[in-house]
Amino acid sequence: MSANRLDLDWIRGEFPGLAHRQQGAPVAFFDGPAGSQVPARVGDAVRQYLLHTNSQHGGLFEVSRASDAILDAGHQALADFVGSPDPGTIAFGANMTTLTFAVSRALARSWLPGDEIVVTWLDHEANVGPWQQAATDAGVVVHKVPVRLADGTLDLAQFHEMLSPRTRLVAVGLASNMTGTVNPVAEMVAAAHEVGALTYLDAVHYAPHAPLDVVDLGADFLVCSAYKFFGPHLGVLYGRRELLESLAPYKLRVATNTLPGRWMTGTACHEGIAGALASIDYLNDLGRRVQPAASNRREALLAALRAIQAYEQDLSLQMLAGLARLPQYRVWGITDPARVAERVPTFSLTHTTQTPAQLATQLAEAGCYAWAGNHYALGFSEAAGLEPHGTLRIGLLHYNTPAEVDRVLGELARIG
Repeated sequence: MSANRLDLDWIRGEFPGLAHRQQGAPVAFFDGPAGSQVPARVGDAVRQYLLHTNSQHGGLFEVSRASDAILDAGHQALADFVGSPDPGTIAFGANMTTLTFAVSRALARSWLPGDEIVVTWLDHEANVGPWQQAATDAGVVVHKVPVRLADGTLDLAQFHEMLSPRTRLVAVGLASNMTGTVNPVAEMVAAAHEVGALTYLDAVHYAPHAPLDVVDLGADFLVCSAYKFFGPHLGVLYGRRELLESLAPYKLRVATNTLPGRWMTGTACHEGIAGALASIDYLNDLGRRVQPAASNRREALLAALRAIQAYEQDLSLQMLAGLARLPQYRVWGITDPARVAERVPTFSLTHTTQTPAQLATQLAEAGCYAWAGNHYALGFSEAAGLEPHGTLRIGLLHYNTPAEVDRVLGELARIG
């Protein structure tokens, strides 16, 4: 099977939600950046866990041991997903925001007045606000990397100028959930490490679109959210083992002090971990359909995400070509087809006369589901003068089809 010719019949058959109908007609989901649809097996895994293996961790009886085996398998699966060789480096939490607040509080314990951190104007607020609040508490200077509004990319020259021996942390996203921009994170991580700073990478928006490899990136920390890559509402944290073991998280005295539980306060969402494991199983199966000779799950996951990336680039080119014929809409982000590899298929639009909410309402009435607002990318929305309305955001995932792209483009043209 060609990398950009996914078996869409099989893929779409895995997602019951895609069969939803509105007034008897099929709908098209363009809301993936806010949360993806899930394969049936994810819901089945959550139900199976709750009805047949629901137990607390560490019990000396059969059902608890069965539960622990599922949780252990979940840690291993997500380690394979992000490219970590060590399942102990994976912690689960309520969501990415909660995990980021926990890590920010732990890191800030060692910050001193006059230290500096770097965040960006392009990031989701969940990778900005926790760091700014921690910096305020510690008396630390916050630098914010500007964004070039012409193409929605970070000003790397300014970023490099901001780094110094006083820099303690660089927090940046792999991809913007507003513009779809893929940031040059490997370069930014290397530069941060040169001045002795740690890095905190937000992969929430990037994770469903392309392979992750925390080793290649040199990530100190990386976070993502299972509900963005076809799983349940659950946050996922990767951290280098030596950091997770040496940092002191805010936790109860009675809680475990060993990994991975050291960073998982209270009782974890066991059924959510079971569902996240099932989402990885789906991607594993997809990868083996693309590359039957895959020798292990990591290889299959890489095959799946590479195929998804290639297919979605084709959808992006189709979307960009169609939007170029609609001059009443402005596309925020990279629009040059030659640079399609520098973005994921997320498109933020504004209209010459209508608000994003008005556009989203008309699309919804036509069975095309998209989002309006600032999408929690508050920094970009403020920098671009888009508040309080934000943008209309149309997001594509690998279960979307070329026919659906034509459909939403047709509706945008009809709106005028």
